[in-house]
Amino acid sequence: MYSDKKSILQLVALLKAHGVRKMVLCPGSRNAAIVHTLANIEDFTCYSITDERSAGFFAIGLSLQGGGPAAVCCTSGSALLNLHPAVAEAFYQQIPLIVISADRPAAWIGQMDGQTLPQPNVFGSLVKMSVNLPEVQTEEDEWYCNRLINEAILETTHHGKGPVHINVPISEPIYRFTAKELPDVRVITRYQGLNVYDRDYKELIEKLNGFNKRMVVAGQMSLIYQFDKKYIKPLSKNFVWLTEHLSNQIVPTEPIKNFDVAISAMDEDRQKQMVPDLLITYGGHIVSKQLKKYLRNHPPKEHWHISKDGKVVDLFGCLTTVIEMDPFEFLEKIAFLLDNKPTNYPLMWENWCKIIPEPSLPYSQISVTGDLIKALPTPCALHLANSSTVRYAQLFPLSTDVEVCCNRGVNGIEGSLSAAIGYATASDKLNFVIIGDLSFFYDMNALWCTHFNNNLRILLINNEGGEIFHTLPGMDKSGGTSRKFITAEHQTSAKGWAEERGFTYLRATNAEEWEEALTTFASAEENPKPMLLEVMTDKAEDTTLLREYYKSLKNK
Repeated sequence: MYSDKKSILQLVALLKAHGVRKMVLCPGSRNAAIVHTLANIEDFTCYSITDERSAGFFAIGLSLQGGGPAAVCCTSGSALLNLHPAVAEAFYQQIPLIVISADRPAAWIGQMDGQTLPQPNVFGSLVKMSVNLPEVQTEEDEWYCNRLINEAILETTHHGKGPVHINVPISEPIYRFTAKELPDVRVITRYQGLNVYDRDYKELIEKLNGFNKRMVVAGQMSLIYQFDKKYIKPLSKNFVWLTEHLSNQIVPTEPIKNFDVAISAMDEDRQKQMVPDLLITYGGHIVSKQLKKYLRNHPPKEHWHISKDGKVVDLFGCLTTVIEMDPFEFLEKIAFLLDNKPTNYPLMWENWCKIIPEPSLPYSQISVTGDLIKALPTPCALHLANSSTVRYAQLFPLSTDVEVCCNRGVNGIEGSLSAAIGYATASDKLNFVIIGDLSFFYDMNALWCTHFNNNLRILLINNEGGEIFHTLPGMDKSGGTSRKFITAEHQTSAKGWAEERGFTYLRATNAEEWEEALTTFASAEENPKPMLLEVMTDKAEDTTLLREYYKSLKNK
C-alpha cells in the first residue's frame, strides 16, 4: 500500500517511468509518506543514510557509478540545508542528482511550527531547476504536478547534467497508506539532436506513421520560411495545417486560418470526429481560445512540441514529447519518411472550414477591420494591437505578402503602438497599425518621439471603452456602476494629439465616411505625412454584431 497523497503518487510513478532506480532515503516524519512509498516499489534500490550531508554525497557516488540520476529524499527544515554541499558538488561536476524534500504547507512557514523554513529555491543557482509541487485537490493541480515533475527529471540531463530540486509540501494526515497501486501517469519524453542514425529517431518515425489523423499547429513567428518544392507534397497531404496571421509564412502549404470560428460552429459529435490522433506544434503563442479549449477538452493521443530550446511547453495539457531541434529541419527530415497511407483527415478540416462564412456585417469594429485587411496594398507590414483587434483580424483572409506583427509575448495592451512605430522607423514598407482606443491612449506617448516616418498609418477604432470586456460572460447582468469601471468608458478623441504630432488626421463616424477615408488611408501612393484614421463605432452595437455572428455559425 502506498501514500494516498496524489503528489507523492505522481512523483514516485514518474521516477519509475523515467528510469530512476537508486534512492537514498533519510529518516524523518514529514517525508515518511514519500519514503514509505519509495521503499515499497520493487524496481527501486533503496539505501538508508541518516546524515543528510553524507546521504547527498552517497547519492553522487551512485550516480557516478551508474551514469543516470540518483535521488536523495529528506525531511523538512534544516535537513534540506545539510544537502547543500552535495548539491554544489553535483552542479559543478555536472552530475545528475534529484533532491526530494518534504515540506510543511506554505501557510505554516514562518509561523513557529516545527522544522519549517522557506524551502522552494533554497539552493538558488546551484540547481538546474527547482520546483514546488502543489498539493493536489483538482484535475488542474494534478496536471500541474505531473508537468513540474516531468520537467525537473528531464532537466537533470538537459544541456549538460546536474542537480534538480523537487519540493513536496505535505499536509496532515501524513500516515495514511490506502493507495493500492501507482497511477497511470503521463510521461513527457525529450529528444535532442535527432538524426536518422539514432535508434530513438526510428521509433519516433514508426510512432508518427502509426497515426492516421495528424495535425500541425504553428504559433506566432516573425520570419518567412520557404520550403523546398520537393517537401511540399508529402507534408501537405499527410497533415492538416492550422495557423493564425501571426504565424506569417512558415508552413509548406495553404493553411487553415479560420479554425477558431470553425470550431465554434461544431457540435459535440463533429468535435470528436475532428480531433487529431497526433498534434505537432511549433512557434510561439496561439491567440485562439476556441482551439485551446477544444484540444484541452478533446486531447489527442500524443502532442509533440518542436523547438530549438527544448523547453517543456504544455499549452493544451496533453504534451507527451519535446523535440529539441529546428522545426523546419524536423519537418523536412520527416517528409520522405512518412508512409503516405491514405487519409482524408486534412480534407475533413478543409471541407468544414470552407463552408464557414467570414463576417459580412454593417459598419462596426469588425467590418472596419475586415475592410482594411482586404484593401491593404502589398507588400506591407500590419501591426495588430492586442485584445479585440488581433482576434477580429483573424476572421478575414490576408495576403501572404503582408507581414504581421503583434506583441503577443504577454498579450498586454501596453506598448503596441510603440513597438509598431519602432518597427516602421526601420522599415522601407508601408506600415499599417490597427489598434483599439484603450491600447492607443494607454500608449499615446509613442507619438511623442520624433523618429516616425511618413510610411506609418494608424487605424484607431474608437468605441469609447474596452469593447472586448462587454463580451465577458455575465457582463450583461452587471450593474451600471461597475460596468463603466470594468470597460474604462471615456469620451476621448485622438484628433488634437495626432495633428499636433504632424499626422494627417482622418475621421469616420458612419459607413459613408469610412468608405471615403479608406480610399485615402489604404492607398499605395506615398503621403507626405504619416496618417491617423480615427473610426468611431458604438460598443454596444459592436458587441451585439459579434454575438450574432457567432450565434449564426451554430446553424451550419
